[in-house]
Amino acid sequence: MSKALLIIDVQNDYFEGGKSELKNPMDALRNIELVLGMFREKKFPVIHVQHINTRQGAAFFLPETEGVKIHINLTPIMNEHIVIKHAPNSFYETELDGILFDYGITELVICGMMSHMCVDTTVRACKDRGLMVTLLHDACTTKDLVFKGETIPSETVHQTFMASLQGMFANVIETSELNL
Repeated sequence: MSKALLIIDVQNDYFEGGKSELKNPMDALRNIELVLGMFREKKFPVIHVQHINTRQGAAFFLPETEGVKIHINLTPIMNEHIVIKHAPNSFYETELDGILFDYGITELVICGMMSHMCVDTTVRACKDRGLMVTLLHDACTTKDLVFKGETIPSETVHQTFMASLQGMFANVIETSELNL
């Protein structure tokens, strides 16, 4: 088996009532649930990435809070890996490289949160490792950003990052287009 699913940071703080709510996280979650079901049915490897924020002054994903937990709809099951990270890059000071090596993974299907931060950083790190990436754009989401006093809508942020990753770093598709 050379293909695995990488689900990045789908944690409670990104949902309604969380400390860092994203735009339409439930829409992305529904698509992530679909692809997770596909991978589980085929018994392909699944890796959940969980960000635990240890940075001084951090406002979300704080250790031992409800917000740091992986969303209940994606609760990992036996034989699924949980990679704990403390930075945007899912490879940085984690065991992710070792897991991929142990399974002989050469291709990742990636989804998760946030498009402009941890998803982008991890997809780009895959290129450095020679990994092929299929990125499910409708199984990712982000939030509005502010730059020089102007608000950039989440839809624009998301589309810009997906467009910049398409081709050079990933094959960016909709969940419905995924063939396993």
